[in-house]
Amino acid sequence: MESRTQRRTAVTRLTILQAAEALLTEGGLAAVTPEAVASRADVAVQTLYNRVGGRSALLIAVAERALEENRHYMDAAYASDGDVEKKLRCVAAAYARFARERPYQFRILVEPPDEPEALTRIAALIRQQNAKLAALISRGIDEGWVRADIQPERASTALWAMMNGVISLMWRPDNLRLDVDHINDLLDTAISLTTDGIKRRDD
Repeated sequence: MESRTQRRTAVTRLTILQAAEALLTEGGLAAVTPEAVASRADVAVQTLYNRVGGRSALLIAVAERALEENRHYMDAAYASDGDVEKKLRCVAAAYARFARERPYQFRILVEPPDEPEALTRIAALIRQQNAKLAALISRGIDEGWVRADIQPERASTALWAMMNGVISLMWRPDNLRLDVDHINDLLDTAISLTTDGIKRRDD
């Protein structure tokens, strides 16, 4: 059972991370500094360092919370009923929905901060998620729906990168930027091209 001190420490850490997420939403990665977060959370900078760490640790913690949110979306999709094709479509739709509903959390995973420790940790977290997609593709091969020449790990990385590329059009600064409705149409097209591309063709 947690002590009062442990509970207070956990509450302070959560307050700090929520402040960091608020700053991320308002101003992007550049706005998330220890000083700004401490001010928003109404704690001393030293308290922030004691509870979370420096900027790299802070960004890692925010990214881990973002991935945890993403995991809720994705786990529900992977647990859905249906064959491999239906699950793939469900997984792609869930990933896109996370990006639309949590755009700044999505971006910190797709465009991680240039901090060596953060880059390493975020990449490891993303690989864990991509491994689930690779497993689903592998199942499709075993069931004869996915082409036998498809390499699951390579395919999962390609699909992840493709989805990120399409979704990133939502925040382009030029006239190629697309609104949510147009992104949805483009994603539907991309998902159809993907599923058609990996299907086994009967001779």
